[in-house]
Amino acid sequence: MRIGVPKEIKNHEYRVGLTPSSVRELIAHGHQVMVQENAGTAIGLDDAQYKAAGAEMVATAAEIFQRAEMIVKVKEPQPVECAMLRPGQILYTYLHLAPDPEQAAALVKSGAVCIAYETITGPGGGLPLLAPMSEVAGRMAIQAGATYLEKSHGGRGLLLGGVPGVAPAHVVIIGAGVVGTNAMQMAVGLGARVTVLDKSVDRLRQLDLVFGNRISTVYSTAASIEEAVLDADLVVGGVLVVGAAAPKLVTRDQIARMKKGAVIVDVAIDQGGCFETSHATTHADPVYVVDGVVHYCVANMPGAVARTSTFALNNATIGHAVALADKGWKAALRDNVHLRNGLNVCEGKVTYEAVAHDLGLPYESAESVLK
Repeated sequence: MRIGVPKEIKNHEYRVGLTPSSVRELIAHGHQVMVQENAGTAIGLDDAQYKAAGAEMVATAAEIFQRAEMIVKVKEPQPVECAMLRPGQILYTYLHLAPDPEQAAALVKSGAVCIAYETITGPGGGLPLLAPMSEVAGRMAIQAGATYLEKSHGGRGLLLGGVPGVAPAHVVIIGAGVVGTNAMQMAVGLGARVTVLDKSVDRLRQLDLVFGNRISTVYSTAASIEEAVLDADLVVGGVLVVGAAAPKLVTRDQIARMKKGAVIVDVAIDQGGCFETSHATTHADPVYVVDGVVHYCVANMPGAVARTSTFALNNATIGHAVALADKGWKAALRDNVHLRNGLNVCEGKVTYEAVAHDLGLPYESAESVLK
C-alpha cells in the first residue's frame, strides 16, 4: 500500500503522523511510505532520518494526497486537506467530529474512509489511541493552570503548592479518567489541595486507596460540582463521552460566581468542552476571560510538547496502521472489532452512532458498510 504523511498545518501543530521508526516498520511489511518534506523537522525528525528509514520525501501535501492510498495524520484534516481527499482513500487520524459539523460534512462529501484514533477501543474497554494524548493533556493542564494562576497572566496570583504558612491553591478535577488521573498526579506532586469528582464510586475508591488523604474524592452531581467549582482556584475539565459531544457540567452562572482570577482548563474542548463558556483557542492565543475567570481551551494541547506526543502517539497507532496496510481497510475492520469502532465516516456515510446523533445526520453501522 502507498502511505502518505503530510505536514500538519493546524495552528502551532508540530506533531507528525509517523516517526522514522514507524516508517521503517511499514516498509518492512512491504509498503511504500511518502513523507512531506520538513514534516517532522520542528521536533528534530529531519528528512535525512526519514530517508534512512526508507521513506520517499515529497515536496507538497497535494502530491501526498494525490498518490497515497492511506493518509496518516495527527490532527483532524483542515478544510484544504478535506478537499484533497478522494473516494475510497483511507484517512487515519484524530477526527473529533461530534462538535464539528463542517468537518463531518466535508468528510462525507469526500467519500473517504475515515478512521478516528479517539474511538478505537481496546480489549479492556479503554481507548488506547486516545490515552497517550490524554495523559499528556492531563499533565499539561496543571502546568498551564499554574502558569495562568500567576498574576502577570491574569490569574489570582497564587503558587499552586503554597509555601509554609500559606495555604496551597485548590485544584478541582472533573472526571477521574486518564486526563483527570494524570492531572491529579501532577497537582498532588506540586502540593496543591486536590478534589476529584467522578460518577464511578469504584474509580474514586481506587484513587482513595492509592492517594489517601492527599486528595478528596467526591461523587459527581450537579450540586457537588457547583460547590467544588465555587471554591476552586483551578478547575480541570476532563470528562469524556466516547465519540459524542462533551456534557456541559459547569454553567455560565457558576462561572460568574467563581473567584475572580480563577482558571479553568477545558481538556474536553476537542469534543466541544464541558464548561458553558468554553470555546476552542489556539497555542498562539490560548486564553480569554469570562466574568473574571481565565479560560484555557486549547484544542490541541499535546502539540505544545510535540516531540513527546509524537512518540507516545506512534506507540499506540502503528499496530493498526500496519493492519490497515497489510489487509486493506475492509479486511482489517472485519477482523478487529476494536479497529472497526474507529470507523466514523465511510464512503459518504456516517458510521459512528454518537457522531450521527449529535450532528443530526443519518447513521449506518460499520457492519453494514463492510458487507
